[in-house]
Amino acid sequence: MTDLIEKANKIVIKIGSSLMVNQDEGTLNEEWLKALASDIASLRAKGKNIIIVTSGAVALGRKYITSARPTLKLEEKQAAAACGQPELARHYQKLLREYNISIGQVLLTMLDSETRRNYLNAKNTLETLLSNGIIPIINENDTVTTEELRFGDNDRLAARVAQMVSADLLILLSDVDGLYTGNPRLDPAAKHIPEVHEITRHIEDMASGPLSGGVGSGGMITKIDAAKISVSGGCTMILASGIKKHPIQNLENNGKHTVFFSRDNPDNARKRWIASSLNVLGEIIIDDGAVKALKRGKSLLPAGVIDVTGDFERGDTVIIKDGKLNKVGVGISAYASGDARLIMGQQSDEIENMVGFVGRNELIHTDNLVLSEI
Repeated sequence: MTDLIEKANKIVIKIGSSLMVNQDEGTLNEEWLKALASDIASLRAKGKNIIIVTSGAVALGRKYITSARPTLKLEEKQAAAACGQPELARHYQKLLREYNISIGQVLLTMLDSETRRNYLNAKNTLETLLSNGIIPIINENDTVTTEELRFGDNDRLAARVAQMVSADLLILLSDVDGLYTGNPRLDPAAKHIPEVHEITRHIEDMASGPLSGGVGSGGMITKIDAAKISVSGGCTMILASGIKKHPIQNLENNGKHTVFFSRDNPDNARKRWIASSLNVLGEIIIDDGAVKALKRGKSLLPAGVIDVTGDFERGDTVIIKDGKLNKVGVGISAYASGDARLIMGQQSDEIENMVGFVGRNELIHTDNLVLSEI
């Protein structure tokens, strides 16, 4: 376990409502969160990039909503989230500030992971926060989501975020300490499974439903779904109990857990996804100098572009060809086709003057580029 954490550069930590909030009182488990802040500071001291996906806004805001029903209606949940989210962020800010760690609050919806432009904006925001030493504190935007658009639980949201930032490791902290052959609270013969190397139908069948009636909305089903999303993106996932204080420290000391191993790494998984894209909407023709630069692992700059064809938006996949129209590779364009035509052949420092805004220096970054066998 220690090796997995030690080797990871970018770690997403998901925290469930049942850990964050005292169910009976609707108050934050502040002592537990203090211990978590200490664990996070320790990871940061080791040079790790940390992203936190947190539940708890609805549970914290529940006390402000005057409803006699034990289960809130959708609009009441949205109102509770609006009340609880500032309180949640304030606690994170206060506790992490003691370690000179700054946070940034990010609220996401399902559309932000499915809609191209929203996805890119969210990805760029998260990467910019990390590059400035800021820990993103992410929650689902419960104030605007509807039942049809919800992730359903922050387990899946955390997995989508892990894909988005190309994380090496996703840690789901919950009120369960791993995957079992059955529900251990109902079946005393259920056996703990420490490692999963392939998520088969047999593994999925073990996730028979929610494990408790607590404040959280997820069960083992959402955790298996999160594992599938995570490992497909090259990110290994750990499911572990966070009930005790210092949950990351407990995990490093080999506390009980289940590891869902990815067979790939985030970079390879992303490259394979780009290469297999079927929705190619344009072509970018480049000169010989740009071809040589791409072979050396460089990004595609506007100066090396001699023509742009097709109609595409920022974030669409395009084919890259040389001057003889031989395919060089495929990549994700940082500019829409209209802007790409404006800046082609120009130096990067002229981009702002050409398009009227400060954009990326590269037309296609090397991380978003897959070369053909040339």
